[in-house]
Amino acid sequence: MVEMAEKKIAFVLLLNLLCSTCIVLLNKWLYTKMKFPNVTLTCFHFLATSTGLYICQLMNVFSPKRLPLKDVLPLSVTFCGFVVFTNLSLQNNTVGTYQLAKVLTTPVIIAIQTYFYNTEFTTRIKATLIPITLGVFVNSYYDIKFSMVGSIYAVAGVMVTAVYQILVGSKQKELQANSMQLLYYQAPLSSLMLLVIIPIFEPVISEGGVFSGSWGFDAIRLVLASGVIAFMINLTIFWIIGNTSPVTYNMFGHFKFSITLLGGYFLFRDPIQLYQVFGILITVCGILAYTHEKLKGQSSPKSKLQTRV
Repeated sequence: MVEMAEKKIAFVLLLNLLCSTCIVLLNKWLYTKMKFPNVTLTCFHFLATSTGLYICQLMNVFSPKRLPLKDVLPLSVTFCGFVVFTNLSLQNNTVGTYQLAKVLTTPVIIAIQTYFYNTEFTTRIKATLIPITLGVFVNSYYDIKFSMVGSIYAVAGVMVTAVYQILVGSKQKELQANSMQLLYYQAPLSSLMLLVIIPIFEPVISEGGVFSGSWGFDAIRLVLASGVIAFMINLTIFWIIGNTSPVTYNMFGHFKFSITLLGGYFLFRDPIQLYQVFGILITVCGILAYTHEKLKGQSSPKSKLQTRV
């Protein structure tokens, strides 16, 4: 039974990795080659997720569960905060600074879960953060520049991202709802909130806006494809966090970042330096160490009595 559960987790992680790699490459093409607005695309992704979930419930893939708006609202608010602040962080920081800030999400999650959710993390689990953070630092060293405004947005992005990911896991347990039942409510609510936010950050009707009439068939086709993939990604993210933990999902995110860097080099001929390869290797070593500690902890007799980390 345990072996089957581990195989299922491995399969969903692999699916998330494949979908995430595809959408990063698709989004990169849309942002850099076609200048498609960022927040607008994120909003469309959640509209696509809402549509996909509606079709799934019509096909009896899952049964919707009535959830109080007050319980789902914090999830949608923190998601919108995550979108806004991470975009502002990327706009006001170098890519290296942005990536270095993102890696801080994991220790923030550990701190919040330790002090507010009474979750215990072993010293060995915490120690695996050292090579991961070091690897990202080495990889981003020559592109790290700090500014007051950029730092504020980066810190805000880290905090709201950590809270959002924790809520994704805790709300599933608190409301006794599975990933599809929770996302069924959060996706349309987040879409509505993003629709309100879009005019503040991006053009809508003017040049470059989604309703400017400047988008050809190729752009529309890529946006639709990214929407389908985003539906799969959102489902797998909720499932992974609900069935493992926010920390595990973050560790997996660092692995995806390393894969994306290598994918950018091989597919887009993005320049990559020897020190970046060294940084990727250090990061992967930290992820392997975390995986080893997780598996060792699950196989021990005491693991059944401990909270998932």
